Amino acid sequence: MQPPVIFNRSRIQTRLKRRGFADDHFIAELVHGELQSRLATITRKFEKALFVAPSQEYLLDKGHTASDPIQFETATTLLPAKDIQHLNVEQFTPSADRYDLIISLMDLQTINDVPGFLSQIRNHLKPDGLFMGAALGGETLKELRAVWLKADEEVSGGAFLRVAPFIDIRDAGALLQRAGFALPVADLEHHTVRYEHPLALMSELRAFGATNPMIEVPQKATTRKLLGKVIGHYIEDHQNDDGRVPATLEFIWLSAWAPHESQQKPLAPGSAKVSLKDVLEKDK
Repeated sequence: MQPPVIFNRSRIQTRLKRRGFADDHFIAELVHGELQSRLATITRKFEKALFVAPSQEYLLDKGHTASDPIQFETATTLLPAKDIQHLNVEQFTPSADRYDLIISLMDLQTINDVPGFLSQIRNHLKPDGLFMGAALGGETLKELRAVWLKADEEVSGGAFLRVAPFIDIRDAGALLQRAGFALPVADLEHHTVRYEHPLALMSELRAFGATNPMIEVPQKATTRKLLGKVIGHYIEDHQNDDGRVPATLEFIWLSAWAPHESQQKPLAPGSAKVSLKDVLEKDK
């Protein structure tokens, strides 16, 4: 059974190509800085790495971030053509050798078959190879989502999905386990970006190629009345005391390892030698 097609990957790529490279892409800077910190805690040397991202500014050039270098013996970058979820890494490498590190930056949130994609990532990792990914989390743009729903209800008499749904942290670890990874970890990083006006936020989303990526989009054009309602509700519901309006960014960071016999394994049920009841009674 094929997974439902929710996101229009072709439209996303068209918008990204039209936008071109953004030197001031602050989201990429945030992601690169956090990636640098997370990889710095891992003492292992990665000889062969693959970076997967939707556009050029998210990619690391042979292990280098914009600030501080992370060295790899060889590194391959992979930009999606039409749909990256049908990953075929071999066509980008001179041999079928698998990687000991694969990093996916800011692309998982618009993959239609996330479990299938993660399974392919795992298959292209060496045993005990590391996968690390960053994706937009479920709270991202929650303010914008709420005011669009409210405005559509008032003007159009119904709700439309104008801001894409993002990955929920409660699902992230389960997705890694379902894909066959070992030792999965998922955690959140929150940022609040503040704008002078809601239109400044919308303009920035358009400049980033991040407007509605859904297959099903409202057929009617956005009217002045509807947009006015959106702006009014955003200001009324979310404006700070200094007149600026916030926008939430939530990044989900995922990490997991391809299974290997050397990894820690959970104990079998019933194998515990000390009863929890005895431990709790001892503390009384």
